[in-house]
Amino acid sequence: MTTIFDAPEEFAATALAGFCRIYPNHVRLVTNGVVRATTVPKGKVSVVVGGGSGHYPAFAGYVGPGLADAAVAGDVFASPSTAAVARVCRHAHHGGGIILGFGNYAGDVLNFGVAAERLRAEGIDVRIIAVTDDVASAPAASHAIRRGIAGDLVVFKIAGAAAEAGLSLDEVERVARLANDRTVSFGVAFAGCTLPGAKEPLFTVPKGRMALGLGIHGEPGISEQDIASATDLAALLADKLLAEKPADCTRVAAVLNGLGSTKYEELFVLWTAVEKKLTTAGLELVQPEAGEYVTSLDMQGCSLTLTWLTDELERYWTAPCDAPAFRKGRTVAADLRTDAITDEETAPNIPAATEISRRTATCIRDLFSEIAALLKDQEAELGRIDAVAGDGDHGQGMRRGAEAAAKAMAAAVDAGAGAQTTLALGGDAWADRAGGTSGAIWGLLLRSWSNAFNDSEAPDDKAITEGAQLALDGVTRLGRARVGDKTLVDALVPFVETLKTEAAKGKPLAEAWTSAANAADTAANATSSLTPRLGRARPLAEKSIGHPDAGAVSLAMVARLVAGFIGRGR
Repeated sequence: MTTIFDAPEEFAATALAGFCRIYPNHVRLVTNGVVRATTVPKGKVSVVVGGGSGHYPAFAGYVGPGLADAAVAGDVFASPSTAAVARVCRHAHHGGGIILGFGNYAGDVLNFGVAAERLRAEGIDVRIIAVTDDVASAPAASHAIRRGIAGDLVVFKIAGAAAEAGLSLDEVERVARLANDRTVSFGVAFAGCTLPGAKEPLFTVPKGRMALGLGIHGEPGISEQDIASATDLAALLADKLLAEKPADCTRVAAVLNGLGSTKYEELFVLWTAVEKKLTTAGLELVQPEAGEYVTSLDMQGCSLTLTWLTDELERYWTAPCDAPAFRKGRTVAADLRTDAITDEETAPNIPAATEISRRTATCIRDLFSEIAALLKDQEAELGRIDAVAGDGDHGQGMRRGAEAAAKAMAAAVDAGAGAQTTLALGGDAWADRAGGTSGAIWGLLLRSWSNAFNDSEAPDDKAITEGAQLALDGVTRLGRARVGDKTLVDALVPFVETLKTEAAKGKPLAEAWTSAANAADTAANATSSLTPRLGRARPLAEKSIGHPDAGAVSLAMVARLVAGFIGRGR
């Protein structure tokens, strides 16, 4: 259990601050991340990595000469927001473009992808590398949709070495993709992990059993079996990976990774059996590693990662690096930076607004105050639903996002903002504070909806209905989910379609919205029979059947509350 903290909500930020105070010769603290503390040649390709907190030494522990130039950190097990990713990338850019690396999870894909779009619009060339090494999450033929787990270390190390060697952005991207294509991992867990402040672990493993094919965000394994001896466990881990060995491979990088509570001595015992298994298979081990590299808070378990080396990949795998949690070869000489980091947030621009639009903004503020209260009350239930096949953080993320949105909207109203600006700023705050997939989606939803409003008029029923369609368009374009994927979209589509249909019949907004909320509620409940095709629940599809999608349920909850709010004439 995670037991040392003051405020659970500040756990990730406080841990990051403490890390930077311990390693001032390696990293400098910026908002939502760290940047390399040493000087970097102008024009060098920047390697920026990141994801949720709770995985130390991933990702901040990988920042330093020969490895990453910066790391972005979200809350525990939650993707950093789009704004956070873009902010850290700007600090890390040295003129040579950016390689943006992260594990292949829906929230990270969405937030890092949108951030890359923003940075490209600013003239910064950004290439995305989503690590896809987990063999348990998809078959070899679907390598591109696998999760990223401990293979992050090898892919980022090779990319960082290629960038340190002075390769161009195109070449660093090519090398990183090659490393990812030739990296595979498989893991087991003996006990689940517990979020800071939580009373129970995200999942449990029966005594004497172990979960196979785990994720690193508290997801349960895809199956279970009896705990095995070190020799049998080594065979289980290695055989899963050797099944995908390329015919041309004779040398391999191997990483035996502890997930947070497995003792190093246990890993060393296991390594003796892993080494024997791999050498018997005819493989030469090149600078293998055993230790904690990508953890899952206090999860008890381990994973094995293999990278099928080429001469080029071997050169970069064995190249020197000097990061707080990972060092190879000689110390990489570099001077400390002495420039000041300017990391102050600028106040949002508040355009002039009419009195009638400001009154609407006040109404929006009051509505989101009620939404925040609802989601706080439903946090535990939404987390319970999410934990069936996910990581259990949906309730926490929704509460944080709604509270941040309500706070930002209140500040906007106090500053004289109109309806469009208030809703847009609330959406940005939701995305920035909640992080993860739900944060990005709700940020997109509210920001897109605001485009149907303006700051000079009160939105009529037509504008509100058009905003719903804009919200749906934004979510499906960037989130790429469709009906049947078992996501929020399964409830959002019938909500929008029903709202439009009822409005077209001339129904007043309160009546049309109530019908739409009922449609969303029915659709959310119907997701129980669906098999997830996107997100963290996809590898655990069978466990998800019979349980509704948390994102669809929370959308329906909010829709019902709004129906009541409108019905009261607010």
